[in-house]
Amino acid sequence: MTEKRTSIFENGLIWFGAGVSLAEILTGTYFASLGFGKGLLAIIIGHIIGCTMLFLAGVIGGKTRRSAMETVKMSFGEKGGIFFSFLNVLQLVGWTAIMIYDGALAANGVLHTGSWVWCLVIGALIVLWIFIGITNLGKINTIAMAALFILTLVLCKLIFFDGGTALAIGEEAMSFGAAVELSVAMPLSWLPLISDYTREAKEPVKATAVSSIVYGLVSCWMYVIGMGAAIYTGESDIAQIMVKAGLGIAGLLIIVFSTVTTTFLDAYSAGISSESVFSKINGKYAAIAVTIIGTIAAIVYPMDNITDFLYLIGSVFAPMIAIQIADFFLLKRADSLGESVDITNAVIWVIGFVLYRILMRIDIPVGNTLPDMVVTILICMIVRNVLKSKK
Repeated sequence: MTEKRTSIFENGLIWFGAGVSLAEILTGTYFASLGFGKGLLAIIIGHIIGCTMLFLAGVIGGKTRRSAMETVKMSFGEKGGIFFSFLNVLQLVGWTAIMIYDGALAANGVLHTGSWVWCLVIGALIVLWIFIGITNLGKINTIAMAALFILTLVLCKLIFFDGGTALAIGEEAMSFGAAVELSVAMPLSWLPLISDYTREAKEPVKATAVSSIVYGLVSCWMYVIGMGAAIYTGESDIAQIMVKAGLGIAGLLIIVFSTVTTTFLDAYSAGISSESVFSKINGKYAAIAVTIIGTIAAIVYPMDNITDFLYLIGSVFAPMIAIQIADFFLLKRADSLGESVDITNAVIWVIGFVLYRILMRIDIPVGNTLPDMVVTILICMIVRNVLKSKK
């Protein structure tokens, strides 16, 4: 019996669902201080950088038929890969909690039953999505995405055509470079996940290209909705915009299903990454456990500002993927799966991590992810060629 593979269309739907996210809309509101023109430019530049990295990461997993964290072992060795798997599980637990928190807060703004109730509802739906499984979500995802697409268009109309003229903007709270970096950070946060889905694709390279493009376009769209809401309505609370417009149940559907379709990917990939840390763990049950932990955390802890969280993700995973890109595409190295830890790449990653944190203090027009990755790749190439010449 042949293994069931996902189609290009199904992969596109998965990443459409990843892009339609309250977290992305809320992040978009931070760009309002730049004004619409500069804000839009920062969003586009950041997503081009981030989604290019997303594509390259997905191709590695798709071509090797390995999960995201298994591809990391190719560059960092077995235990080195486990280190990044552990960090990835932590960031995915964090994302799961943040997404459920944002979704519940917004849903409660539409229908006042208590945020904790919506945390439980959203958590239960994510568990249902996990039980159905990634390869069986085709029809359900098609229906959910069609509904979300229509309802998001309605949201755009409310903001850009019924919201009135642009409101006065105060002093810039964010530099252009910082805005670009915040735009890069969201696709970068998906880097340790994309191969979990492209490895299941019938045509992995085409599926990766479609996934990256679809996600990039939809994510930009979400950022623009958030930015537009803040500029044209003076309201950064999307739930309140929908309430004032009388959307009611339709608005509630946008909130709940966009949260579920996105957070499912976080929880599912946390399960896959857990298998890389502990081989005896069942990924599906681990994903359910992550959802439960995330739901409890969303009920207990406030999570209103995620910018520092996004920058931390960038500092960890930007140099990681830079080393993978250098190894797989440029150096074409035989993988390090037989090794415990690839010390050379581990040291280069530490340099890349520290460099990212230093670059955060410098206002660079293209953000600090791209310079950090370019320098990390160059270090990787130089070190490997020096080591090769000494043999």
